[in-house]
Amino acid sequence: MKLIWDDRKFCNMRNAKRIRLTLADPRRYKIFKQIAAHNCTACADVRAKQPISAATLSHHMKELETAGLIEIARHGKFANLTLNRDVLQAYLNHLAEI
Repeated sequence: MKLIWDDRKFCNMRNAKRIRLTLADPRRYKIFKQIAAHNCTACADVRAKQPISAATLSHHMKELETAGLIEIARHGKFANLTLNRDVLQAYLNHLAEI
């Protein structure tokens, strides 16, 4: 289930909670920061820098995608990961309103 976003702000508090819980995991946060540092990151590059199994990385990527924080473009057995900057900005705007 992907989250629903409005161009101006969050649609609801549930989306904010989902992102907060997703980024609360230290390992997932490291993966998120690695993806966010580039316009597009190959999954293999993330895997090379993370001391985790491919299955664990896949799980964390799915959680980030479900929260709407990243988009995954699959090309055969390869995947490219892109930060969804609009969602991140909406989340930051939401936090600024608190």
